[in-house]
Amino acid sequence: MGKIVNVAGYKWQSEFAKTHRGEGRAEGRAEGRAEGEAKAVLLVLGARGITVPNEIREHITNCTDTDQLERWVQRAAIIDKAEDLLE
Repeated sequence: MGKIVNVAGYKWQSEFAKTHRGEGRAEGRAEGRAEGEAKAVLLVLGARGITVPNEIREHITNCTDTDQLERWVQRAAIIDKAEDLLE
């Protein structure tokens, strides 16, 4: 069985590694923000008692555009049915 290597505190040496590690972290943060915004849309709709069909739920959770998701959070607070969210 292989050994587990602890890289905590390791300083990446090459510019390639530094650049790509930074890009990966930025992508991860962006994905996390999008997931959080999608969750907020669904939470607002749920709190208002609005049923969200699976097709719309998938559309919301697959969206990676945080600006669009923020607009949907705002719309979720005022619409009467989930179908109106995407208009």
